[in-house]
Amino acid sequence: MIDKHGLLTGNIQTVLKTMTVPMMFGLFAILTFNLIDTFFISLLGTESLAAISFTFPVTFGVSCITLGIGMGLSANVGKLLGQDDSADAARFSTHGLLLAVLLVMIASTIGYFSIEPLFTYLGATPELLPLIDQYMSVWYVTIPLLVIPMAGNSVIRATGDTKTSAKIMMAAGFINGGLDPLLIFGYGPFPELGIQGAAIASAVSWLGALIAILYVLIYREKMVALPQFNYIIHDWKQILKIGTPAAFSSAMNPLSGAILMIILAKFGTESVAAYGAALRIESIMIIVLMSLSSILMPFIAQNMGAKNPQRSFDALFIAMRFSLLFQFGLFVLMVPLSWPIASLFSQETVHQDQGVQQTLWHFLLIVPFSYGFQGIVMILVSGLNAMHLPLRAFFWNFARLFIFTLPAAWFGSQIYGVEGLFIGIAIGNIVGGCCAYGYTVYFQKQMKAEMRIEDEALDI
Repeated sequence: MIDKHGLLTGNIQTVLKTMTVPMMFGLFAILTFNLIDTFFISLLGTESLAAISFTFPVTFGVSCITLGIGMGLSANVGKLLGQDDSADAARFSTHGLLLAVLLVMIASTIGYFSIEPLFTYLGATPELLPLIDQYMSVWYVTIPLLVIPMAGNSVIRATGDTKTSAKIMMAAGFINGGLDPLLIFGYGPFPELGIQGAAIASAVSWLGALIAILYVLIYREKMVALPQFNYIIHDWKQILKIGTPAAFSSAMNPLSGAILMIILAKFGTESVAAYGAALRIESIMIIVLMSLSSILMPFIAQNMGAKNPQRSFDALFIAMRFSLLFQFGLFVLMVPLSWPIASLFSQETVHQDQGVQQTLWHFLLIVPFSYGFQGIVMILVSGLNAMHLPLRAFFWNFARLFIFTLPAAWFGSQIYGVEGLFIGIAIGNIVGGCCAYGYTVYFQKQMKAEMRIEDEALDI
């Protein structure tokens, strides 16, 4: 196998940097255009914005299926490429894409025929149901178009190429953002479709991404082959072994966020609004860590496949140290900007409400200090999935959220109100990060001991 991206032989820090930067721009484009999408819908009025807000947990839940399959694909394809087994990697990639499409089609079909009862159960009022139906009826029919771009990007990243993946994500974002105002408000020759126009704009961008991904996978990377039905069940089991815990792990993040919202609700609307704005800022502040943890999976998977675990652990520790240093530096830069940023976002949420501004400012002075420790757990989770240890990865994400962060946040809120909750989140992140780092040191020593025993057995 030609190591054209240097995952197996290149300088680790250089390779991680080269892979992370394009991924960061791709994720930033997706986050930015999601905000733009929400902004245009908000111009339609409060009811349209409320309707789209109700769809977020459902659309994310269905997307978690593809996120899980993508992680399973990345870990397995990366390992096969590390073993210089391109033919099996292409077979695995093909079967994974078929599995992702099949599972999402089943979920979207069930969802399409249960729009009204599902969203009624979620609390949508009768006035909002027609708007929700306009959006979700298009979304459910077209979501299979997004499956192959999402899962296919995981395959491309498994080869070590993050630039192509980022370019496709950015192009899809531009298409979506450009079509949104045209289809929502009916500018020029386009019909005025309202909230349904937003769904159609997304579908068109997904179609563009689908065509681009298939071209790259089929003609450039040669990572799509004819299905081999005698292997398909075996490959699906291998993908789901990692993908199922990974999907549930992804779903825990919005669940923990919802629990924090419930805790905050007793302190009033201002606190909930401030935390909602804080989450938007947080997604930007940890975008480098999100990108780094994402590219670590193919790096570690390929090196484990090439039987070079030491290089995998070297990358893990480099990434963890970077997480601490980078996020601390970002926090120091954030401190003098915290009040202006709080003012900007609070104006967007509740029209210059001083209570929201004050609460958001306190969040920015407390929680971002702990993001480097949160990154350590994110990096460990990605590494364990790449090493085909999905249950351990699930445990560490569960522990970060439900053992360290949520209990500390609740306890802090009981003692010192909203600020105590923020302190609890920070303490939970710090404790979780320290434990994760200690576990990584222990796990490396354990793996070295096991390899030494194997070598001694072979010598005998």
